Amino acid sequence: MSILDAQYDLTEFRRAIRNWLVQVVPPDWKARMVRASNEEYIAFQRWWMAERSKVGLAIPHWPTEYGGAGLSQRHLIAIADEMARADAPQSRMFTISLIHMPGTLLPHGTEAQKRRYLSGVAKGEVWCQGFSEPNSGSDLASLRTRAVRDGDHYVVNGQKIWSSYSMYADHCLLLTRTDPTAQKHRGITYFIMDMRSPGVEVRQIRQANGRAEFGELFLTNVRIPAENMIGAENNGWRVAQATLASERGVIAFEGGERQRHEIEAFYRKSLESGATWLRDAQLHREFVGFLAQMQASRRLLRRVLEESETPGASASVLPSIVKLSATVLRQRICSFMVRTAGVDGQAFATLAEEPFGSPMFDFLSAFSGTIAGGTNEIQRNIVAERGLGMPRV
Repeated sequence: MSILDAQYDLTEFRRAIRNWLVQVVPPDWKARMVRASNEEYIAFQRWWMAERSKVGLAIPHWPTEYGGAGLSQRHLIAIADEMARADAPQSRMFTISLIHMPGTLLPHGTEAQKRRYLSGVAKGEVWCQGFSEPNSGSDLASLRTRAVRDGDHYVVNGQKIWSSYSMYADHCLLLTRTDPTAQKHRGITYFIMDMRSPGVEVRQIRQANGRAEFGELFLTNVRIPAENMIGAENNGWRVAQATLASERGVIAFEGGERQRHEIEAFYRKSLESGATWLRDAQLHREFVGFLAQMQASRRLLRRVLEESETPGASASVLPSIVKLSATVLRQRICSFMVRTAGVDGQAFATLAEEPFGSPMFDFLSAFSGTIAGGTNEIQRNIVAERGLGMPRV
């Protein structure tokens, strides 16, 4: 019985995924990735996506007419849970492809766009996101990249930054300004941009943790067909809300479950080795404290998943609360790991998979979480204004 054949019995479905993971995931994959070059890491990501595609687990929740298996949210949770339990690789390079792109095209794309682009992800097509700009990060609506209509094309000039894996991308979800005279939220238009178009330049950004997974996009007279517009002209802000809302849900759930399994494994290893931190009362209290906070975060994530299937979910502030608590918790945990690891915790492995691949690597990486996906300062404003009804000052 194949994995998809077992979908009608959730217990059997989980068992089929577990058996497949045992067969296909190399037991030493994490150690290999610590030593891998950037090119080897990217090749491994592509291999993992291809393996998932072979058994129908690349895009399992997408409608069947667009290449998916039409599985339910319960199945997605089961897949994420089993991947976390097995410490399987994560498809980091395909995050935009698997989450943001379908979250945008399914509600707002044309039928032609859906049939052209959705099925390509299972074949390994990589998407990136062209939202943030050097002077338009937290205030996304102030973006200045300009698109001007020229016949059946738009000519785009501008700059984007912090675009994950854009140097490997085939397509880009791009926000532009088409009406500079309109209020800043009203003059924005959303496009699909071919990353191989003339005038597209990508420069890698090397981060403090040693990785170079972000790119800066320089767009010079890039011609985008008008048929690549998602939604209506000057209505891109509304479409962008669907993209941003797609970050909630299963991807965060899997991250939370992976963190739980990693912490449990860390504690078991500490008990077996008689780690000295266990005899330090303050460190022990600190560990128990963030263990309790982690369980609370997991409960909140389940509420987000339940909420995401109800009308009006996009107006909820719960994802902002989860984002705030989870990113601060992540920093606390990574700080703890560095301090308890001692001198060994200073070793740096730039391609270790998070969480807890290398204590110092994870500690430095943890700070990006408070910025990515909407800064924590913006999330606090959302909770205050939308959730608590406080006035904007």
